[in-house]
Amino acid sequence: MNRREFGKLGLAAGTASVAGIPLGLHRAAGQTRGGTLSTITHPEPAMLVSAISQLQSTLTICGKIYESLLRYDFDLKPIPGLAQSWSVSPDGLTYTFKLFPNITFHDGKPLTADDVIFSMTKILPETHARARPIFTRIESAEAPDPLTVVFKLKSPFSPFLGAFDCTTAPILPKHIYEGTDFKINPANDKAIGCGPFKLKEWVRGSHIHLVKHDGYYRAGEPHIDEIIYRVIPDAAARSVALEQGTVKLTQWSDIEQYDVARLTKLPHLDMTTKGYEYFAPHLWLELNNRIAPMNDKRFRQAVMYAIDRKALLQRVYFGLGKVATGPISSKTRFYDKNVKQYEYSPDKAKALLDEMGLKPGADGKRITVPFLVTPSGELYRRVAEFLRQSLLRVGIDLQFEGTDVAGWIQKVSNGEYSMTTNLVYQLGDPAIGVSRTYISSNIRKGIMFSNTAGYSNPEVDRLFEEAATASPDEKRQELYSAVQKALVEDVPIVWLLEQDFPTFTDKKLKNVTTTAIGVHETFGAVRFE
Repeated sequence: MNRREFGKLGLAAGTASVAGIPLGLHRAAGQTRGGTLSTITHPEPAMLVSAISQLQSTLTICGKIYESLLRYDFDLKPIPGLAQSWSVSPDGLTYTFKLFPNITFHDGKPLTADDVIFSMTKILPETHARARPIFTRIESAEAPDPLTVVFKLKSPFSPFLGAFDCTTAPILPKHIYEGTDFKINPANDKAIGCGPFKLKEWVRGSHIHLVKHDGYYRAGEPHIDEIIYRVIPDAAARSVALEQGTVKLTQWSDIEQYDVARLTKLPHLDMTTKGYEYFAPHLWLELNNRIAPMNDKRFRQAVMYAIDRKALLQRVYFGLGKVATGPISSKTRFYDKNVKQYEYSPDKAKALLDEMGLKPGADGKRITVPFLVTPSGELYRRVAEFLRQSLLRVGIDLQFEGTDVAGWIQKVSNGEYSMTTNLVYQLGDPAIGVSRTYISSNIRKGIMFSNTAGYSNPEVDRLFEEAATASPDEKRQELYSAVQKALVEDVPIVWLLEQDFPTFTDKKLKNVTTTAIGVHETFGAVRFE
């Protein structure tokens, strides 16, 4: 049995497991509204509250359930979200947002300025790794009326208007969460937001079923009736589902890189890598800086030299991306290419390990390091194998450890690991998406996508803080160039690739990729032609 035949068996099994769900059902001929969008979630999310969990699969689905004040065009400029207009005071301290009228949560209660303030000042600073360093800058928040929000900052923060996408600042209902433990509130299972779609059913291991929110505030939206996210663990089955039209949309890593070129040629499909500009995803090898030998800069530099990242890009990712040079992506603001370069050099890696006293034994091995394999599909397993082979050539023996998504989150967020891989977003500005990984004030046990590596450098802290509040952009560039050079010398994390992702859509499906957050968008405007 070949791989595609196996995939068809997996697809058949997956379809049988969700009997009664209108998978593959789409608009009738000539229909301009309605219909069912069948797509994929991979891996299955642990929860559907993006204020608490920032896993990629969670955020993709939650973009339909929750919204924030703003959206962002392909040039990362803000456009209306829940806020129809906004203004900034001349001193850069006061931000005023005017909400659209008639916004309601899925339980029918109105969304007001109080819900926005509660989310930004109470929930997100406690539960959201990248939101905390942003919204703790708020000195005061007021609601002059139910549709007006006024934030006053402690000091100017240049990228503040870039922090209000639905993945960074989702609005949750105050009347449900106030006075509760946010992380274990029973409403988390109901996923109550204000987006164009609401949760109808979640059968774990099978599917997540969203239906239209009839009280949605944007006239005429959503165009389609429902979205079904199918859980399809097998990569071959996902490709077959797309090829045969059982699903009409795939995103992020749903489709394995080796299948992209073949599927792109199919006449009924469109493919784009647009819609990921805001995220600019960075793939890296994360090292726990708290423990030996990862706490030694020489070891981290040796690992950087030992990995042929160009080969990783071509052999594992089939050219979908480019080699990363440091903490800031070349796709986002304030990137500086003039940093220390780590070419592929096993000899330099060995010299650094020798200097540390990590001498090879008779079998050539110098040290064994536990490696927590990221449980996000076959691709991460192949990356892990590539890294193991690379590091073994210089005497570092990776010992694989397996876990599920929840276990991986627990171990990484609590610092209970040695090495793992991770994919982390840049989010348009280093003050929003980059600094959170490196500043010592964001070492927060139990909070994923914070400074989980445990890296601490007072000079890096200072540079990031000054860059976040500096003006004009030329001064910010100077500071961010300095912090990039400092981090590339320290190598707290081994940066691997700036990853590109394919979004495949059936040609009859329209308006999927309309902003810089792509498939994380609300899908209110998505329709079948």
